[in-house]
Formats: sequence, structure tokens, C-alpha cells
Amino acid sequence: MTSETRAVHDDSRPRLIRTIVICAVLIAAGSALLLVIFNTEPTARRDGAVRQSASLVDVTRAEAGDFRPVIEAMGTVRPAMEISLGARVEGEIASMDERFVPGGFVDAGDVLLTIDDADYQVALDQAQSALDQAISELEIERGERSAAESEYRQFDRELPPEREALVLREPQGRAARARVDAAQADLRQAQLNLDRTTIEAPFDAHVLSRDVNLGSQVSPGMALGRLVGLDTYWIEVTMPVGQLQWLTVPDGEAPGSSVTVRNRNAWPEGATRQGEVFRLIGALEGDTRLARVLVSVEDPLVRASDESLPRLMLGEYVTSFIEGREISDVVRLDRDYIREGDSVWLMVDGRLEIRPVSIVFEDDRYAYISEGLGADELVVTTRLATVQEGLRLRRDDGNGGSADAGAGNGPE
Repeated sequence: MTSETRAVHDDSRPRLIRTIVICAVLIAAGSALLLVIFNTEPTARRDGAVRQSASLVDVTRAEAGDFRPVIEAMGTVRPAMEISLGARVEGEIASMDERFVPGGFVDAGDVLLTIDDADYQVALDQAQSALDQAISELEIERGERSAAESEYRQFDRELPPEREALVLREPQGRAARARVDAAQADLRQAQLNLDRTTIEAPFDAHVLSRDVNLGSQVSPGMALGRLVGLDTYWIEVTMPVGQLQWLTVPDGEAPGSSVTVRNRNAWPEGATRQGEVFRLIGALEGDTRLARVLVSVEDPLVRASDESLPRLMLGEYVTSFIEGREISDVVRLDRDYIREGDSVWLMVDGRLEIRPVSIVFEDDRYAYISEGLGADELVVTTRLATVQEGLRLRRDDGNGGSADAGAGNGPE
């Protein structure tokens, strides 16, 4: 080994030792740091009391007593009296009342139009002449019968009945009387035809349409116009058959259920009309299988009432609020608070109780409960995200705080 090689070998040993020492120091420092970290890490501690927050709810109390439910039903306005005027004789329209126009109002007995009656007056005169002639012939025949009867008595001989009738001219007498009867019938018919040339309003009416004008030629059965009565309109409402038991239909002097009529789309806010259940129609409506009830409304066009009332229009679609029979000894609750399966949510001692109830009837606003709920119990009105029997509840005291929390904040 040369001297130069020996010098290099001697220099590398101290460097190796220094490297080993440095690595050992770093490992020791890292170990010490890890030991400090593990010894100073916070530890989890179990709290001695676990708290559960109670759900904040609103509550209400039901009403107990005797109530009349209100049944809401939709219906269409119809006329109680309606006719289509028709001609009964032929002829030309000679005159027409100025009120006989669509939208006009006429009174019972008003002459709406007349048909030219000249031909019918001639026919009446001819019938009267024919009757006078028939009466004259009957009087002549009576004279001849009197003469024949006198001769028969002078003859002083009994004849068989059929021969006696011929001698006394009984067949001729019957024929003469028949001609008089026929002439009288012809006269009555001529008078009827003459009278029918005048068309009168049969009742106080509203004119919906007119189908003829002055100079129109009409024939028997031809339509002249359409009239509806002014006194009463009907509203034909439909409802489920099960609701009929709560209605009162007039029987003798007993009135029907009272009805409040409203049209939310066309009438001013708060405007209503009053009516009464009139009749139950004994057939269900088509495919809907709903019962049909007639509600009568007096003075529908406000001709004799307060002019501020809204008028009913034929064909109008309206809402009827019908007062039902009284339901006794029940609890009334807003139907929005009836939960699934005919149950209610109650707050009892700060906890939720789900209780089934027996519902006698439900109208559009309330449920009428016969069993399962008392008037003094607190009904939960808030919709809960979690519904579980025994859930802790608290209610708002009205000042932003809570009340009736009970043990809701205590330990489990």
C-alpha cells in the first residue's frame, strides 16, 4: 500500500463516525418528539348527563258542543219556470209589444203579440150564422112534433113504441138538436181560434229570446220566443250521496236547509244570496254518481229586493254553502289537524301522544268527533318532521320562549 492510499483511508473513518452519530441523534430527537406528542394528546371524557332538545310546537284546543255542519257544493243556476211560446193558429204577426225583446221583462197577462185575425173573425161570424139557422130548424121541428102529437091523440089508438116514435117525429127532433150542438161546437172553435190570435204572457217573465218579427208568417207549433219566470230560480247542486243524511228537505210546512250562495269569480267580495233546499232529485248524475239537490232562490233578478244584491244568471256556476242538521254532543276540530288514519296528535305531559278518534262527519272546514278527544286537551297543530309516540315537545309561550317543556331538557 502506498503512502498516498494510506492517507485517504485514514481520512474516511472520522467522516463515517460523524455520519453515524448524526443519524443516531436525529432518531433520538424524533423518538422524543413522538413521545411528547402522544403524552400531551387530549382525551375524550364521557359527560355524565346526555341532553335531548324538545320539538317546539303550536297547540290548540277543540270546541265541544252542538254544531251544524256546513256542506259546500257546486251547482248550476236553472229556471224554475220556463216555456217556449208557440203559435196555435196560422197567420201573419200584426203587432208586437216593445218589451217582447231579449232581456225584456213582462207581466202576467200582457199581450206580447197578435196575429192578423180577419179570417178568424169571418169564421166566427159564419159559425154564429150556422148556429142561428140550426136553432131555427130545431124550433120548426118542435112545432111539427107538437102538431103530430096532437093528431096522434085524436087518433086514440095505441101503436107499438117504434111506430109511435116515428109518428111523433122523434128521429127528426134528435137530428135537429144534433145540428144545433154541432153548430155550437163550431162557434166555440171559431171563438178559440180568434182568441188564439192574441198571445199573452202566462206569468211574470224575463224574455230570453224572440224568434219572430212583425210580418212573420207563423203556423201552429212554430216557436215565437222563450220566457223564464221571475219569482224563483233553482240551483242544481251535486254532492256525495253520503252527505244527503245531513240535509233537511221540505216536508209539509217544515222548511228545507238554509243555503248561502256565492260566486267568488264574478260577485264582489262578501256578496251572497240566500236560498233554501227545495227538492232532492231521485236520480244520480251521469258518470259522477253524485246526488242532485235543487236549491231555490227567490227574486233571483233582484226586482223586488235590495238592489245591492248580486243577480243570478242562468247557467251560472256558483258555490252553495248548505247548513246541515245539528250534530249533538261532539267535539269540533279543524280538519287540517286530523292526521293519517283518523288520528290526532296530542301534547300530554310534554310528550307526543298519537290517538285515534271517531269522526261523525267532516265538512269542508271541520271534523266532528264523537269519541277520542276532549275539549280541554292540547292538539298539536305543527307538522313534525319526526313523528314518534312519546316524542318530547315544548310549546311557544307567545314571547319567543317556551312553555310546558316538562322533563324535555333532563337526562335520558
